[in-house]
Amino acid sequence: MNITAKMVKELREKTGAGMMDCKKALQQTEGDIDKAIDYLRENGIAKASKKADRIAAEGAAYVEVDNNTAVLLEVNCETDFVTKNDMFKDLLAELGKHLVKEQPANVEEALQQKLHGEGETVETFINEAVAKIGEKISLRRFAIFNKTDNDAFGAYLHMGGNIGVLSVLEGTTDEQLAKDIAMHVAAVKPKYVSRDAVSEEETNHEREILKAQALNEGKPENIVEKMVEGRLNKFFEEICLLDQSFIKDPDQKVKKYVADKGATVKSFVRYEVGEGLEKREENFAEEVMSQINKQ
Repeated sequence: MNITAKMVKELREKTGAGMMDCKKALQQTEGDIDKAIDYLRENGIAKASKKADRIAAEGAAYVEVDNNTAVLLEVNCETDFVTKNDMFKDLLAELGKHLVKEQPANVEEALQQKLHGEGETVETFINEAVAKIGEKISLRRFAIFNKTDNDAFGAYLHMGGNIGVLSVLEGTTDEQLAKDIAMHVAAVKPKYVSRDAVSEEETNHEREILKAQALNEGKPENIVEKMVEGRLNKFFEEICLLDQSFIKDPDQKVKKYVADKGATVKSFVRYEVGEGLEKREENFAEEVMSQINKQ
């Protein structure tokens, strides 16, 4: 398979490994990016295990809370300039109010609903904003949570909505505590609340990588299993919220910090605007020549 410079660049961005190491890994795995990441990790070349998606699209995350219902949503647009537009901010607010009131199951259902239950559809409302603002705007995703009177929502928006987090804590009405947990999630990027949420498949996959890593380091087989379990704990600390050191009190794990206040973390959702999306790649030289040829 032909290994392109673009493939090598993508692998470097995801692993931090050198160019030649990335090229070799892609050759060994026939261009499969995920397998190439595993190859680099097994050989101790790459530290990355998160396989971070490229962040490219513009837009904003937004949180709306209405009594015991809250929503975190993401709306995408073409340029960062638009996110500072008052009309775009009003759009976020109106969509937030609609979603907490109507609680649609998915984006497709939301777009076909009447805005706030009456008049035009959500899709028409967004299209009207597109016509006025002059950019493509889309409701990409949302997560709706419901709680009881004895629980607390934690809402946090970072850098004007570039990152949005919504957390739900049980056993407490302390919104500041819930917000502190949301801020931690924004900064540290856990994937799961606890180890129980990590699939057996994902755990076994990591275990195999760590085992290959230890063997490639020349460690004796009789101690490899103990090493792997120790390193697996580090893996859980990276991806599980309750296993992480709390950013506001690094001497305590999040689980203990919250438990000491009589609470538990029920769930959270974290959106980083544009994750998994890529902008259109532009070749400005070709664009200029195209314009010249039209004259």
